[in-house]
Amino acid sequence: MSEAAARADSPQDPDAGGPISASQLLRNPGFAGLLIYRLLAMLSYQIVAVTVGWHVYELTRDPFALGLIGLTEVVPYFCFALFAGYAVDHLPRRKLGMFACLGLLLTTLMLAGVASDTLPAGAFGIGTFTIFAAIAINGVVRAFLSPVYMSLFARVLKREHFARGAGVSSVVMQTGLVLGPALGGVLVAWGGKTSAYLVAAAFALAGAIAIITLRVTEPPPPAECAPVFQSIGEGLRFVFNNQVVLGAQALDMFSVLFGGAVALLPAFIHDVLHYGPEALGVLRAAPAAGAVMMGLWLARHPPQKHAGRLLLWAVAGFGLCIIGFALSREFWLSALMLMLSGMCDGVSVVLRSTILQLSTPDEMRGRVSSINGIFIGSSNELGAFESGLAAKLMGLVPSVIFGGCMTLAVVGATAKLAPKLRRLDLRDLQ
Repeated sequence: MSEAAARADSPQDPDAGGPISASQLLRNPGFAGLLIYRLLAMLSYQIVAVTVGWHVYELTRDPFALGLIGLTEVVPYFCFALFAGYAVDHLPRRKLGMFACLGLLLTTLMLAGVASDTLPAGAFGIGTFTIFAAIAINGVVRAFLSPVYMSLFARVLKREHFARGAGVSSVVMQTGLVLGPALGGVLVAWGGKTSAYLVAAAFALAGAIAIITLRVTEPPPPAECAPVFQSIGEGLRFVFNNQVVLGAQALDMFSVLFGGAVALLPAFIHDVLHYGPEALGVLRAAPAAGAVMMGLWLARHPPQKHAGRLLLWAVAGFGLCIIGFALSREFWLSALMLMLSGMCDGVSVVLRSTILQLSTPDEMRGRVSSINGIFIGSSNELGAFESGLAAKLMGLVPSVIFGGCMTLAVVGATAKLAPKLRRLDLRDLQ
């Protein structure tokens, strides 16, 4: 029996093909289990991210230490991402996902030990060192989470269901991005840091159970394993020689790099909108809320025809919304602009995920997903740095307007340099 036939006959396929609704997809035990794994891992990670920032500042009272948190995590992530992709393509994927969740469990227990005074803290104590060691381990663990998910996504769904599945997945991801930080803040406020870490540990353990019990057929291991660096090079050559995949990833990277305004929200609230800190949560949640609404729409109406043009228009809309946000002087209008930017970004996320899934051979999904993670991770981290630097050089409002204009320029350049992406119809990839 061929691999395609085996997958079609496996228990995770809800029907023999044809149109399928989002509710039918969620009745697919393999897909539902994979979404649960992703949500649980994300909630654990997001709770820790909120709690550890508060924890470190309490210990050090040094804003620079907050900047070191991101650096301590992103450097190991970049160092291990390509090797994680290689591992996902050559080793059992569910076991790797389980070990990644157990890694999250380990780091949260380390952090809980510091928070409960089991380890001495202080600005330069072993407890503070333990916190940053746990953050570094989290960076390594995070390198495995997305490649495992992306590679198993293609095993639990048929190709013709990828677009609708990506819409459902986007809703789950954005929901985690909203609920995780909110839950972390509530836990710290009501139960303390130790309670927050222990809840995050429980989510991580549940994620490990969800992934190891997932109903999915995994591909057999390759008969011959190429050397690590040769195999990684194959993944890099695939991405850089595929105009559609490279164009979609570069478009997202540079649009977020130049157009992201989230890092500057505290300054906008204080200096432009003249609101208090209570407004920060609303504005930070607005893009995710827009992305959730768009994900729900796309789960019911998955894009197919003129997907490339739609992707370009969505990113252009994102740039225009960022410019509108910069020009706004009313809180409600600023929130609306950020919500609309999240809706545009939601279209981009779904289309980029679908393009990646449809274009990537199954034996390379781990490596290509890791390369995509480097694109996305670098844009988020470097985008925050670019926003702060531009604001210092140009001023707050002009820097964000400049970023929105640069996003529009990136769209124009991509449309010209990647004509295959511009003319893309997802039905041609199925």
